[in-house]
Amino acid sequence: MDYISYVRSMVGHQPLIMVVSGVVVFNKNGHVLMHLRADNQTWGFPGGYMELGESIEDTARREVYEETGLQLGELSLLSVYSGMGNKKTLANGDQVELVQHWFTCHEYSGELVKQNEESLDANFFSLEALPEKIFASQQKVVNDLKSDWQRPIVR
Repeated sequence: MDYISYVRSMVGHQPLIMVVSGVVVFNKNGHVLMHLRADNQTWGFPGGYMELGESIEDTARREVYEETGLQLGELSLLSVYSGMGNKKTLANGDQVELVQHWFTCHEYSGELVKQNEESLDANFFSLEALPEKIFASQQKVVNDLKSDWQRPIVR
């Protein structure tokens, strides 16, 4: 049983603080990697929940590998989001308050996997021509990427 399932077996749908890590991977043309999520058919940056024993960087690397097949090089902190704007109820009724850590990465290896159980498609996009249906909670990441705010952004 994974950590989240274990805790949920004790608290049901009650609110939990969940740590999330994700990565905006850039190719040599400056385009960003997004994948079409299998769970809700929206486009998003690869990322997910931290497991016990992982660092936030380990989580980022694992999630990108699981969702896209790419192995990452150096990570740079882009942003950290927490607070009331990160409170949500998932489709199954679970309540969460997320602490999100977002990184950028310009170095990767491996072959991009376009489809697996977590992704229906994956591709690199220009920031000026992103897919229309972006995962709602990641729109702030897109906005911050396009901003000239000093990084890392913490809010």
